[in-house]
Amino acid sequence: MQSYLVNGVRRAKPPGRIALFQPLTLLELVAYVPRQGGGLTRLAEFRCAEPFRSLPYEMRKSSVALFLSEVLSKSVREEEENPALFRFLHDSILTFDEQDAGVENFALLFLLHLAGYLGFGAETGAEITDQVAMAGAAPAGSGFSSGPATLRLREFEHYFDELLRTPAAASIPNGQVRRELLAVLIRYYQLHVENLGDIKSLEILSDVLGG
Repeated sequence: MQSYLVNGVRRAKPPGRIALFQPLTLLELVAYVPRQGGGLTRLAEFRCAEPFRSLPYEMRKSSVALFLSEVLSKSVREEEENPALFRFLHDSILTFDEQDAGVENFALLFLLHLAGYLGFGAETGAEITDQVAMAGAAPAGSGFSSGPATLRLREFEHYFDELLRTPAAASIPNGQVRRELLAVLIRYYQLHVENLGDIKSLEILSDVLGG
């Protein structure tokens, strides 16, 4: 995880190109790294590494990208290189851009696999629901409460099992269940990522998940 300082990013002409800094955009960068370390790194050059076909232009996909970029920015803390995590992110983003079917389940699958790279991946749905049930209610504004979702945790186990084992055949019935599954997963992340806090874009994503 790195932060960069970019001059003139909002100019109409290069090196402006604010569109290149939309969520999950893949860039190639040339950066000046301070000798003493610390502080912001200034970008000397930047360009699109692999142009998207659909991700920025379809509302459902761009909403998913906004949500996942917020989760990533709050859960990936390490600054040292991690080739396996990078390859997972890179390949997942490109796959999502090309994906036509199953778009509505991509965020769930992404979070389930990302958890493995962050050190708390689950092998069964019961691992997720048991931990969330034992933890009780989530902080205010987290998108998860101790209401109906908690009562249905056992029902959610088999949906997580399907996503983990046979994702192409996952039988999530509607958008309401999908939203609740996402809320449970965010709660699961809150238990494992210190100071994760609220994921504000979850509400936006919930509005476009559909039935």
